[in-house]
Amino acid sequence: MKLILRADVENLGNLGDVVNVKPGYGRNYLLPQGLAMVATEANLKVFELERKKLQARMDALRAEAQALCARLEALEVVIAMHVGDNDKLYGSVTSSIIGDALSAQGVDVDRRRILMDAPIRTLGEHPVRIRLHADVIAVVPVKVVSDHQPEPEEAAPAEEAAEAPADAE
Repeated sequence: MKLILRADVENLGNLGDVVNVKPGYGRNYLLPQGLAMVATEANLKVFELERKKLQARMDALRAEAQALCARLEALEVVIAMHVGDNDKLYGSVTSSIIGDALSAQGVDVDRRRILMDAPIRTLGEHPVRIRLHADVIAVVPVKVVSDHQPEPEEAAPAEEAAEAPADAE
């Protein structure tokens, strides 16, 4: 099935490309989403007339994604997790946890756009990629820290030791 792409489609082509796809992919995904139109002589002429509008819209989306990329890369995402012996996490940090942490900082990112090879299972700083646009990928530093608070019993002897010399005087 020959189609004209009306937008950039990942792993397929860019705006204006004429591509050959399997009929099911074109009929069930590309055409209903408005990402493509059937490649006929009449549609080629119509597409050339609306190409400038589509290109302007794609450029605006790309510029918006680049602005969000700069904003994301300036953030420091800190996630507190339960830690067991030897600083081993009880769970793992997933894309939904990172998405919630970003939302708490005022940046809404779809968790499906967060690219992780595997969940984070260790403490420390980890770079996480977020695909904002086909051409724009932000790298956000995610710092995983322990949520362990010192128990009051551990802090009490230190306070008593500090007060003891004052009482001796």
